[in-house]
Amino acid sequence: MSNYHIKHLEEYYQVYRKSVRNPEGFWEEIAEEHFLWRKKWDKVLSWDFSKPEVKWFEGAQLNITENCIDRHLATRGEKTAILFEPNNPDEAAQHITYNELYKRVNKFANVLKVQGINKGDRVCIYLPMIPELAVSVLACARIGAIHSVVFAGFSSTALSTRINDSDCKMVLTSDGSYRGAKTIDLKGIVDEALESCPGVKSVLVAKRINTEINMVSGRDAWLQPLLDNASEHCDAELMNAEDPLFILYTSGSTGKPKGMVHTTAGYMVYTAYTFKNVFQYRENDVYWCTADIGWITGHSYIVYGPLVNGATSVMFEGVPSYPDFGRFWDIVQKHKVNQFYTAPTAIRALAKQGAELVEKYDLSSLKVLGSVGEPINEEAWHWYNDNVGKRNSPIVDTWWQTETGGIMISPIPYSTPTKPTYATLPFIGIQPALMDENGDELKDNQVEGRLCIKYPWPSIARTIWGNHQRYKETYFSAYENKYFTGDGALRDEVGYYRITGRVDDVIIVSGHNLGTAPIEDAVNEHPAVAESAIVGFPHDVKGSALYGYVTLKDTGESRDQNNLRKEINQIITESIGPIAKLDKIQFTSGLPKTRSGKIMRRILRKIAQKDTANLGDTSTLLNPEVVQEIMDNVL
Repeated sequence: MSNYHIKHLEEYYQVYRKSVRNPEGFWEEIAEEHFLWRKKWDKVLSWDFSKPEVKWFEGAQLNITENCIDRHLATRGEKTAILFEPNNPDEAAQHITYNELYKRVNKFANVLKVQGINKGDRVCIYLPMIPELAVSVLACARIGAIHSVVFAGFSSTALSTRINDSDCKMVLTSDGSYRGAKTIDLKGIVDEALESCPGVKSVLVAKRINTEINMVSGRDAWLQPLLDNASEHCDAELMNAEDPLFILYTSGSTGKPKGMVHTTAGYMVYTAYTFKNVFQYRENDVYWCTADIGWITGHSYIVYGPLVNGATSVMFEGVPSYPDFGRFWDIVQKHKVNQFYTAPTAIRALAKQGAELVEKYDLSSLKVLGSVGEPINEEAWHWYNDNVGKRNSPIVDTWWQTETGGIMISPIPYSTPTKPTYATLPFIGIQPALMDENGDELKDNQVEGRLCIKYPWPSIARTIWGNHQRYKETYFSAYENKYFTGDGALRDEVGYYRITGRVDDVIIVSGHNLGTAPIEDAVNEHPAVAESAIVGFPHDVKGSALYGYVTLKDTGESRDQNNLRKEINQIITESIGPIAKLDKIQFTSGLPKTRSGKIMRRILRKIAQKDTANLGDTSTLLNPEVVQEIMDNVL
């Protein structure tokens, strides 16, 4: 197998050099040898970042589900493809083999067709982490429908925005979901969202919590009876390499969320290749990524990347704290998990509980530990390394984005020497650049700048659904002929990269990218609020939490401040979802502004972080006196 399994550092450098000297030849070789194509490509790559336009494997035809399922049936038919671990540990785990997955995906695909879903139609999936979520994603891909998964923790407003933006014809949901000791009324949220979604023709509902729910006649149908009547055979739709596979929304620093569009062939090749190497997956390994399929991590590293490689992928419905904080380790022991991929937020929350809960379990099966969602801080890195990996399992601190489709900078376990807080070296084929504020590339080591990528990789998002201009402005206008990630980074003396955080108004809370503008818009809807500004501040579990500075109208100043705080967070929960609630809300008489009226968030950020030694020159502000007042009352 050519260059497919990198096993040591020297080999990494050899393969990396080859991949950047001749990217087209390199990716053509990988694509030819490891995937099932119905028709070969005419051209490996055409690209122009000034437009921006990127096309990989043009002219090729394939179906990604034949690569995820069909081609494994002869050799791995009875192997577990998806290992479903329910929320309640007393409920039995489900082992879904490749043979069974084939039947379930085909049945679901036939149901979609009967319901009038055709190639190119958009289907919104708002499901908890149950097998139907993975199956429905693959069923859409089977027939060429474009899936748009919305994380089932988003509010009805956030859901309806996403449904309408991509004009979805159908919503797939469930009667509800379990989350630890709680149950959530997902169907109620969908019903509320659909009051403002005229394009949705049908809703299919999976049973999970078996509660009485409202079913709208002519629109809603229970999923299971339809599946029972469907055929197990469904020919895979022939897709062009550049046909859209899915849309996934990510928070913008301004305005509405961005529907990132990923296409079929390049995404498949890159997620499969990164999965195989970053996790060093071997044939009988059991791999577990704890993310939700509602995020890109779940798309690429629970569903597509593992299944294309014929892996066993664990899908966990619950939370790390239920029934107690030993749940993750219980699952690792029970299923003899070999690769474990989670977020720093989860690691910090578990570390707070102490190491005793880890020591109760046998974690000797673990070979690779992964971290994703935000840079992992040093303390959490050491706790993870010492207590979970027992210093035997290398930590792959992976940096990537919804927009990139796959892992971009990461150690390769047992090859790259790890360094706490560093994502280390670029993955094969990735050509990073650090830029200074004048737009010049910093070519030396021991520099810090803005992280860009100079050359396209196969899984780069191709556009923002319905708004190519915004795609161009967001990612390709800051630096000529480069993709701008929105992140700052530093490069150390040996060329290792460390991500230093967002350089725009996006804050990463518990691994979720939250744009501050939509949250401020929600806060400002409160009748007593005049204006607001939201910044991030360090939090020992979430990494960053949200701090709101709120100026009230005269009418609000006599109100009970604790009640106001509750009401403001309630509006945020309804508008975006509970993940965007503010940890601290400080009421102020005004916000520091430039003479042109721009709120100086830099100053507010420093105050929230209690880093007020060097606020810079505040004399140019329109109202410098408000800075002292805010500092005196900081929470």
